[in-house]
Amino acid sequence: MNTPEDNNLSARPGLTMLAPALVSRIVDEALSILGTVGVEVVSPGLRTMLMERGLRADPLSGSLLFDRTTVERAIASTPRSFTLYNRDGQPHAELGGDNVHFVPGSSGLQVLDHTTGDTRPGSTADFVDFVRLADGLPHIAYLATAFSTSDIEVQISDAWRLCLCLAHSRKPVVSGAFTPHGTGRMAAMMQLFRHDRVDLIARPLSIFTITAAGMFRYSEDSCQNLIDCVDWGIPVEIVPVTLMGLIAPVTIVGATVLHCVDVLAGLTMAQLLRPGHPVLFGGAPAAFHMKTGSSPMAAIEALQLYGAYVAIAKALGLPTQAYMALSESKFNDAQAGAESFGGALLAALAGVNSVSGPGMLDYVMVYSLEKLVLDNELCGQALRFVRTIAPKNDLPMMDMVRELLAEKHLLTSEHTLKHWPGEMHLPDPVFDRLNRDAWRKAGSLTMQDRLRAEVQRGLAGYSKPPIDAQVVAEMCNMVKAGMEHPQALPAIPEYAAAAVSGPGRRPSRRKT
Repeated sequence: MNTPEDNNLSARPGLTMLAPALVSRIVDEALSILGTVGVEVVSPGLRTMLMERGLRADPLSGSLLFDRTTVERAIASTPRSFTLYNRDGQPHAELGGDNVHFVPGSSGLQVLDHTTGDTRPGSTADFVDFVRLADGLPHIAYLATAFSTSDIEVQISDAWRLCLCLAHSRKPVVSGAFTPHGTGRMAAMMQLFRHDRVDLIARPLSIFTITAAGMFRYSEDSCQNLIDCVDWGIPVEIVPVTLMGLIAPVTIVGATVLHCVDVLAGLTMAQLLRPGHPVLFGGAPAAFHMKTGSSPMAAIEALQLYGAYVAIAKALGLPTQAYMALSESKFNDAQAGAESFGGALLAALAGVNSVSGPGMLDYVMVYSLEKLVLDNELCGQALRFVRTIAPKNDLPMMDMVRELLAEKHLLTSEHTLKHWPGEMHLPDPVFDRLNRDAWRKAGSLTMQDRLRAEVQRGLAGYSKPPIDAQVVAEMCNMVKAGMEHPQALPAIPEYAAAAVSGPGRRPSRRKT
């Protein structure tokens, strides 16, 4: 039996990236830059709001200066954690502390067709397949609007992706608007699943990405989307694309300083607009490749920068996000597995709260369902690795040692039978753990064979969550209203139509 003192022996495996004194120096340097160089806020409307709340502009550059006291007050007012709720209004994920949630990557422009192996533009049917598959993967915590579809106008494709997610899954969604005026339309869609706007603010269904442009600048799109997200109560992840060696120092410490400048500026703006608004300290850094001119996000130096800025965020007590568990490879090959598992394991060790990346290939340009099922397994192993290590009826061990010596094994030991289901991770069929003879008898399946089979199995096992047909129709009307050239929406596959229930009261009007 374990004693009460054994509780003091438990620990979660973790990652130490920066010395405490270095954390303080980096934060201090970032605050100094914010206060003396400032940030260019392109939106006149947001500039006015921020200056009304105490920020002042540099008389020469026009950049807004973020004084130390204001930034520190903003850090203190940012929630240490917050809850994401599902489509039905039930708590789904707590983001904060060392809670780790793996989420599909986003921003893809093409798909790797799992039936032909070809790369091509994605369609609505592809996106619905993605939602059906991701909905059932146990280690993918919630969804993301993973890739754009080519069969709808570009400026409205953000709302179309969200519509398809909400119509086919109960899970929360990481999303974002493509234009300065897209957030309101997408927020109105999500409000259909709540009583009203106040209820949507109280029980958020999504996280929206706000991208910092780099070079101490926030674009018109990012500024307006931030205003609208705060207005609708949508939690935001501030995501600078810090390119080491191009627009940021090639060294880890220097790049971390500039990364923190961009994030703390976005966080402070959100808190000035609405103190207490949920914000994730995020990022999508990359290392600029000096020979090819590419910017790999899975580069080892980029992984160091991820770990460093997450360490800063943890020291400040802030929730975190990162683009990890992805690959720059073009295919689901050894490079894809190595880069994705390396990123997933480091993210889990660092305690990143929302990890965007599973399913992504080729510089987040290509989405692959086969990679998503592979990454689901890799993420499951990473999550298993960081579970708390503590005695479990194995201290003291003398009785177990005597049993081992007497029986010559522990296979049927009471301790083994009790603990193996929770202690031993049994991988999905995508991982080959057979010996060679058994593998041959099972058909000599390659990794590609197993990935394709798991995609088909996942799609076949999809369970359609009921949804009021009127709600789907309202979302589709919102999409059509945003078109420059109104036309019929892309056909949603027949199985999507079967997912709607008969006439009834909308989910947004029911008590949950």
